[in-house]
Amino acid sequence: MRTFAYCRVSTTDQTTDNQAREIAASGFTVQPARIVVETISGSVATSERPMFSKLVERMEHGDVLVVTKLDRLGRNAMDVRSTVEALAATGIRVHCLALGGVDLTSAAGKMTMQVLAAVAEFERDLLIERTQSGISRAMAEGKTFGRPSVLTAAQRVEVQRKLANGDPVAQIAREMDTSRQTVMRVREAMAA
Repeated sequence: MRTFAYCRVSTTDQTTDNQAREIAASGFTVQPARIVVETISGSVATSERPMFSKLVERMEHGDVLVVTKLDRLGRNAMDVRSTVEALAATGIRVHCLALGGVDLTSAAGKMTMQVLAAVAEFERDLLIERTQSGISRAMAEGKTFGRPSVLTAAQRVEVQRKLANGDPVAQIAREMDTSRQTVMRVREAMAA
């Protein structure tokens, strides 16, 4: 059994030193060559992280992977869960220090992961509900969405008149001091 550590930071002005010290202090012995350090945003899926992919290629059945926190391992609960499940399928155990060093591939670890996934899904559903509620309230209050129109109502009527006269779109855009795309949107609205 070999023990590996995965330490990740999001930006180059951050360091993984604290993560490595925390892993050593927890009782895990990790040879320096088996500490994998990566500087990449947490928003990047684990499967798309180059150093993590190389780490997984080096690991074998019976090895242990240690991380300080779940967010080092994945971008969200679902990403962490799929990563842990993929590692477990190859016989690699995953320990998370923030969860008391629990082996996430054990029965207790799997239960912990299921609870975390359920909480993440609940939070996502609440966010969607709040967003929909906010949109409904704003619409009820008469608020408009999207960017404000570049043209005033009077300018829009003028563009429609010029289009009806057969004036070229580029010429109208120059005369109205707007983009061709804005004139084309007025034309599309007229055709609808």
